[in-house]
Amino acid sequence: MSTHAARWTAALTLSATALLAAGCGSDGDDGAADGELTVVAGFYPLEWAAARVGGERVSVSSLTPAGAEAHDLELAPRDVAAVGEADLLVYLEGFQPALDEAATSEAGDSAWDAGQAADLIEGEHDHGHEEHEGEEHEGEEHEGEEHEGEEHAEEEHDHGDEAVDPHFWLDPIRLAAVGDALAERLAELDPDGASTYEENAAALRADLSALDGEMTAGLAGCTVDTLVTSHDAFGYLGERYGLDVVGISGLSPSQEPSAAGLAEITNLVQERGITTVYTETLVDPAVAETVAEEAGVRTAVLDPIEGLTDESQGEDYLQVMRANLATLQEGQSCS
Repeated sequence: MSTHAARWTAALTLSATALLAAGCGSDGDDGAADGELTVVAGFYPLEWAAARVGGERVSVSSLTPAGAEAHDLELAPRDVAAVGEADLLVYLEGFQPALDEAATSEAGDSAWDAGQAADLIEGEHDHGHEEHEGEEHEGEEHEGEEHEGEEHAEEEHDHGDEAVDPHFWLDPIRLAAVGDALAERLAELDPDGASTYEENAAALRADLSALDGEMTAGLAGCTVDTLVTSHDAFGYLGERYGLDVVGISGLSPSQEPSAAGLAEITNLVQERGITTVYTETLVDPAVAETVAEEAGVRTAVLDPIEGLTDESQGEDYLQVMRANLATLQEGQSCS
């Protein structure tokens, strides 16, 4: 080989080596820095809590893209790989079926179910319209029992497909409990950071307790105490702040209400003097708008904070919850 050819071959080799090194460096820059734990969260509230508790010691990412409906998460191969490679997967069992499968097959002992710390409750909230219906037909127990049983079975099918309500983060105190438990789990993985995680969780709890105080005071004097929403996502909020929540759809927004169910809720809106039916971000408002139109009331947007979008009324969980409070104060006629 000539001297010129040898020099050309060497230059090409050096260039290829440099490009390969640059490519590897780019991949490293996209991941966690040296010493950071990698945490993969299922969706926004878990991502936000993990980032608050982990602070600078943790690199947190979410599997649910901004603006996507968290219930309907589908995992690409790179998402499955990220689950398997993460130091910790923070997810909510039963909320995102695709992630449940990956948690079992890929994450193993690295999977942490936030629901274990959230004290989840049954998804069948006692909507007062069932009690009202019972009062209306009191004394008619034996007339048409078979027909009533069929209606009840249909209602259970419409609203009871999921046994447990997953939307715990709409109760700030439950979210604080998840933050405390997450600090303990991170400390197991990173004992040197235990005091940092504990302090961060305490700061998170303080912020959430302050929010809870604002919500309690702001919703204490509401003239209308029945909350009608697109889907049954606000049960925990209703339980903590004394509101009777009626979801037009079930726990999942993909559940379709029956025509009879829509008529029942429309009648309830009129009978109880409800002035506002709430649509949601990330959920098609058509069904809620139909109920509002039939009942002759207005609509307003209430955010279940399953994810943030450009239309979200705030840049983080705390801001959106305070925007929800303002929306509820107006819609529920709170003094």
